[in-house]
Amino acid sequence: MTDTEKEEDNETPEVAEDQLQEVIAEDTAQESEVQDGDGAGPGQTAEKTPEEEVAELKDRLLRALAENENLIRRGRRDREDALQYAATNFARDMLGVADNMARALASVPELEGEAAEAVNALLEGVKLTEKELASTLERHGIVRISPMGEKFDHDRHEALFEVPTAEAEPGTVMQVVEDGYMIHDRLLRAARVGVAKAPDAAPGNQPRELDTEA
Repeated sequence: MTDTEKEEDNETPEVAEDQLQEVIAEDTAQESEVQDGDGAGPGQTAEKTPEEEVAELKDRLLRALAENENLIRRGRRDREDALQYAATNFARDMLGVADNMARALASVPELEGEAAEAVNALLEGVKLTEKELASTLERHGIVRISPMGEKFDHDRHEALFEVPTAEAEPGTVMQVVEDGYMIHDRLLRAARVGVAKAPDAAPGNQPRELDTEA
């Protein structure tokens, strides 16, 4: 082996070591850049502390519990409404039966003799049936509204006409054309009524002005 070849062999480890140091330096610089990029730079968020993470998780938990509680309450309320008002449509259909029975009882003329006894016996049976129907409706929370003589209520009454009269205050129910019904705290059917109003003054009763210029 010549002296030149020996010199080249001695320089090779030194060159390789220099290159290795350069690679290590580049890797270190890249790691530093990555770590610097993890900081609170533009468009990036700073790393949260354990206390902040615990507070965030606690807030999420409380929100989830509150939402779950609202769902439970809403479900309970819907279930109660379904139980109370499930018979609304059926009850509304039965009101026609109650109205027809009341009309039938009101339209029977007064009779005398043997015919009167037979008719009265039939009427007694119809009255008992009507009473039983009313009791059945009440057991299911359906109550009749018969506002004769009461103050007109826009929420429960429907005014069909006005009655000019001085015997009652304006707005008083003077006639009930059709009874109304409530189911628990809701209106099932408004009562159809006639309402009193102040009588119109007759033209001949208008006060005349005195002529003070004569």
